[in-house]
Amino acid sequence: MKSFSESYKAAGVDVTAGYKAVELMKEHVARTKTDGVVSGIGGFGGLFAPNLKGMKEPVLVSGTDGVGTKLKLAFLLDKHDTIGIDCVAMCVNDVVCCGATPLFFLDYLAVGKNYPEKVAKIVSGVAEGCVQSGSALIGGETAEMPGFYPENEYDLAGFSVGIVDKEKIVDGSKLKAGDVIIGLPSSGVHSNGFSLVRKVFGINSKTILDSYEELQKPLGETLITPTRIYVKPMLRLMSELEVKAVSHITGGGFYENIPRMLKSGMTAKIEKAAVPVLPIFELIQRVGKISERDMFNTFNMGIGMVATVSKQNADRALEILKAAGENAVVLGEIAEGDEGIVIS
Repeated sequence: MKSFSESYKAAGVDVTAGYKAVELMKEHVARTKTDGVVSGIGGFGGLFAPNLKGMKEPVLVSGTDGVGTKLKLAFLLDKHDTIGIDCVAMCVNDVVCCGATPLFFLDYLAVGKNYPEKVAKIVSGVAEGCVQSGSALIGGETAEMPGFYPENEYDLAGFSVGIVDKEKIVDGSKLKAGDVIIGLPSSGVHSNGFSLVRKVFGINSKTILDSYEELQKPLGETLITPTRIYVKPMLRLMSELEVKAVSHITGGGFYENIPRMLKSGMTAKIEKAAVPVLPIFELIQRVGKISERDMFNTFNMGIGMVATVSKQNADRALEILKAAGENAVVLGEIAEGDEGIVIS
């Protein structure tokens, strides 16, 4: 006999909707299954057996994040099948910065009302993000919270666990002056700075439909473009040559994130002209009358991930990334100093 509570349903929580949602999401979860998966969804814990062959000293690396106020765009557009990609991307892109291979992912979805088909769409995006990163979706939680969230709104967060051999951890300790900084293009705003974006455009059900000559698609469609996942090209690069430092360009833009990959006494010198600034950022700056400094301190500006290699490996790194589908560019170089980052 399946669990059911008439009193709980009267309070706004329908457990049968939860069962239906789980059934609908199973096909999406199945797409993410990898060799290490031991258990299916539905248990009290997700089981995963990592392959440790060839590793001298395995180290687990974890990352957790949410999607932020980009969710407001999903609500207004009633588009819920890509926001899960953002959730996965924000976690796995962090994990790979250490040189780690993401192993598995778990999500947490809190809804005002459980609409099973809608929940399944959200999870389909999570599954797609897992496929793109080679991760297994081994569990999660859907919480129906009436009175806490509006009926048609939700929050989404998750976490990733990866693994790396200790001697292969990428931590910036081998950086030296003259090393080359390479940038991997972003797909758009990704999942940071949306509180400012929403203020700049006065985002609502009408303004998301606005068209601008700078953009190929309406504003809302452009902004909801999912975050690019860099795991596979970065792991390929790391497997073929030495990558000394990596930075995921998220909230805080260039000024906050690039210094995080540097060791003491090192400065990242970025050539502003080398940054392939996307039209959406030029539009945000123009409409919002935002200073260039604030733009580079808030958004990715067209570069979602940065990797640093020795000068002699720079051309080869670009070739490897191109073969992996990334039109990477040289952004600048590492120099001695304590400025952290200089953009000129």
